[in-house]
Amino acid sequence: MSTARAARWNENGGPSVRVAHRPYNTADGRTASATLGAECAAAPAREDSRAYWLGMPPDQHPDPAPRLAADPLSGRSVFVAPHRRGKPTDAVLAAGIAAALDEPAGWCPFCAGNERLTPAAVVTAPAAAGTAWQARIIPNRYPIAVDLAAVDLAAVDSAGGGRGAVPGPRAAHGVHDVVIESPRHERTILAVEPAAWREVWELCRRRLAMVADRGDLAWGTVFKNSGPRAGASLGHVHSQLVAVDVVPPVMEAELAAVRDRKDAFANLLADARATGRIVAAAADLVALVPPAPRQPFETWIMPTAPERHFHAAAAERVAALADLTRDLVARLERLVPDSDYNWWLHQAPFCRTAADAARTASWHWHLEILPRVAEVAGFELGTGCHITPMSAADSARLLRDAAGASASG
Repeated sequence: MSTARAARWNENGGPSVRVAHRPYNTADGRTASATLGAECAAAPAREDSRAYWLGMPPDQHPDPAPRLAADPLSGRSVFVAPHRRGKPTDAVLAAGIAAALDEPAGWCPFCAGNERLTPAAVVTAPAAAGTAWQARIIPNRYPIAVDLAAVDLAAVDSAGGGRGAVPGPRAAHGVHDVVIESPRHERTILAVEPAAWREVWELCRRRLAMVADRGDLAWGTVFKNSGPRAGASLGHVHSQLVAVDVVPPVMEAELAAVRDRKDAFANLLADARATGRIVAAAADLVALVPPAPRQPFETWIMPTAPERHFHAAAAERVAALADLTRDLVARLERLVPDSDYNWWLHQAPFCRTAADAARTASWHWHLEILPRVAEVAGFELGTGCHITPMSAADSARLLRDAAGASASG
């Protein structure tokens, strides 16, 4: 194996850049990544070698650990994560191994059998030891935030500002995971069996509950980038889970609106019913087109009664969310074949006090699904205002009409 080829393989199947102070290794000790690791260990002076620094702990990384910066005019937050320049793609992963291995299972780190190429799982489904996994959550090798409890904070601060540094950026503290949604190399959630897809969402609920219980993080979310237009770099079905020690500005704005109007969610639901913008329902969850959709066929899924946190949801609601996401993606596929999309979970900040709970008593967690149908260009980026060629009512009508076979899975 050439050095160049080995370097590509190492970037996608070798040591971790997560917050732990130890790289993970391949199981057999004789893979390309292990060989490259030995080469790199023998050549620490090669500071320009990405294959070398990808295996370093964050506090020894030539690029600083992730930092959180704030724009003083808009209040916009930016996570500065220089090492994400090395994010892999399917093409890079496939090119990093022998040409004879054409099947994704031969090169994809998310496929069953390649667990040695990823960090150890944090949680899996099923949880029973010795049982073949259907979904697993692992630390992200290219995180936007790192667990500062596991990093030499002095070194991080000297590289990019401490957590309390003002006015410069501060170290970004948190958890950033990858949710691997199938042991097979599927590229759409519609290829995941409905029961297995429910397990994926239950696994996400469990992991969010874990990070909420830590006490040092403020807010958490699950999000999906499906397809290259939505920002996905790998095709194997997966999503991501992030929990950080700040509440993002978008969430602060939504929370302020609900504090000012306690009946904001109740009015949103009532208006959707009155104007025909309800698309589907399952258990006590509804899927609706919001009154001002940013893209054609944008939908939100939420409970009809207040509930602050998805990780506190009952099993029936978790299963209903799984079923509705499959249903809506199937409808979107029928309307716009091969369309890319994003989704993200908006839940209330983690409650630490009775006052926190009181401030969010009327909140409804909700999943926002945004198809990437129309372009997002200069006007949208420069103003924060979106342009859509389709009304909310037309989106809802077409999505309802696209039901049929999509609901059966």
